[in-house]
Amino acid sequence: MNPGRMVATTERVLRQLRSDPRSIALILVVPSVLLTVVYFLFENETLPPGVPRTFDRIGLMMLAIFPFFVMFLVTSITMLRERISGTLERLLTTPIAKADLLFGYGLAFSLMAALQSLVAIAVAYWIFGLDIQGSAGWVVLTAVVNAVLGVALGLLCSAFARTEFQAVQFMPVVVVPQILLCGLFVARDQMNGVLEAISNVFPLSYSVDALQEIAGNTEPTGAMWNDLAVVIGFVLAVMVLASLTLRRRSG
Repeated sequence: MNPGRMVATTERVLRQLRSDPRSIALILVVPSVLLTVVYFLFENETLPPGVPRTFDRIGLMMLAIFPFFVMFLVTSITMLRERISGTLERLLTTPIAKADLLFGYGLAFSLMAALQSLVAIAVAYWIFGLDIQGSAGWVVLTAVVNAVLGVALGLLCSAFARTEFQAVQFMPVVVVPQILLCGLFVARDQMNGVLEAISNVFPLSYSVDALQEIAGNTEPTGAMWNDLAVVIGFVLAVMVLASLTLRRRSG
C-alpha cells in the first residue's frame, strides 16, 4: 500500500460527495430523522416509576442499526456508479494498487460515517435525553465501528451488482436479516435455536450486544471489547475480500 495514493483517493471521493448534496443529506440527516420517528412512537407510553423508557433501549440499538444500513446503501450505490462510469477501470490501469484504491474509498466513507454517527448521537442525547449507564463516548465508538461495517459490506456487495436497482436488492439479503436477528425484536438467547445460531455469525448482533453492555455498565466491560473486536475483525476480513473483487477490466 502507498499511503499517498490512498489519501489521494480519499480526497477525490470526498470532493465528489461534496458536490452531491443529496448524498450528504442521506448520510447526515436520514438517521436522525428516523431516530426522531422512533422517539415519537414511544412518546406517550406510561411506565411505573423507575422503569426505563422503551426509547432508551430501542433508540440505543438504532444508533447502531441506522448508520449501518444507510452507509451500506450509499457506499454500494456510489461504488457501483464508479464501476459503471468507467472511473474505476481507468484508475485500475494506473500504477495505483487495489488496496490503495479500496482503502481510500473505505476511508472516505468511514469519515462520513463518523460524522453521521456524531449527528445521530447528538440528537439522541441532547434532544431526546437518551439515558443509559455508560458513557456517550463508548456509544460513539460503537456506532462509528458499525457504520464502517456498513461501508465494508457496501463495497463488497457493489462488485456483484450491475445496476443501482440490483445494489438496492442486496439490502433484503445482507442488511434485513441482520436487523431481524440482532436482538432488536427478541433477545437472541430467547430465539429458536437455528435463528440464534444464524444470529451468532452476523456482525450486527455483536454491535448491538456491545451497546447493551454500555447501557448497563458505567465502565467498559470485557464483553464489550470482545464484541467490538469481532465487528472490527469482520470489517477487515470483508475489506480484504472486497479487494479481491476489483478487476482490471470490467466484465
